[in-house]
Amino acid sequence: MAIQWFPGHMHLTRQAIAERIEDIDVVIELLDARLPGSSANPLLAELTRGKPALKILNKQDLADPLRTEAWLAHHQALPATQALALDASEAAPARRLIKACRDLAPQRVGLSRPMRVLICGIPNVGKSTLINTLVGKRAARTGDEAGITRSEQCIALDDDFYLWDTPGVLWPRITVEEGGYHLAASGAIGRNAYDEQEVALELLRRLLAAYPDLLAQRYRVEVQGLDEEAALSALSAIARRRGAVAAGGRLDLHKAAEALLHDFRAGSIGRITLETPQEFALWLEQAAVREAQRRARKLELERQRAGSSRPGGTPAPRR
Repeated sequence: MAIQWFPGHMHLTRQAIAERIEDIDVVIELLDARLPGSSANPLLAELTRGKPALKILNKQDLADPLRTEAWLAHHQALPATQALALDASEAAPARRLIKACRDLAPQRVGLSRPMRVLICGIPNVGKSTLINTLVGKRAARTGDEAGITRSEQCIALDDDFYLWDTPGVLWPRITVEEGGYHLAASGAIGRNAYDEQEVALELLRRLLAAYPDLLAQRYRVEVQGLDEEAALSALSAIARRRGAVAAGGRLDLHKAAEALLHDFRAGSIGRITLETPQEFALWLEQAAVREAQRRARKLELERQRAGSSRPGGTPAPRR
């Protein structure tokens, strides 16, 4: 199943970023440290190309520390890019991003040349919580739900440091299937855009591969294998463990899926990162191949329709 979610207000956010970016000195992109590749928005990369970038791996307290270090090294190796890992609710680490921005644009200092920073990211990545921590008061609405922030706002963090906040935005077509599942598991996608049981099964396959010990500790689940059958066995075991039983003794797998997703989002299972830089690079390559094949099929269908629409059904002459 391909997961897609791009509500109307995200079109407006894309337009607002395109209009604002010319006057911006540094772009901060908040990433979810549990899924740094999947939460990196290719649309933002296109809109902000050429601007110094600060990548923030947020929610590091929920992520695997070793994998976080690997992702930080990955981003630090990119040109005109710095990377930090932090928990947006902690005041001291959050202030580090102001220094990082000044390092990326040292010429922007003083009232005559104030720093102008755009902060963006996917929905529910913790952007509003970070802004409130920086400001020291509730400047932005927060909530464990995608799509809380709906309009742009400008916040002064210093006399010469202005931060433009934008609503969380995804991209019109999620081509990396694994990324779609990871986004759904994290809560970045609206609940009506995916089937919770299917997302939970994909999440279990990732956990069985990388964190079987954490699953065993949390749910007393010990399952062999990494395929769909193994994931279904694990979800059934979670249902029994949590007492998710419907009438007639039937296991309520949907209720078990809800419990698993809640525990993952809350960090109750343990510190988990669903992807490594190498894994995500491979998924990107595979997605590019699938996308090229899809476009080729679409082009061929368009050619066939164009040919059949000519008088007598004869194709258009070649030139």
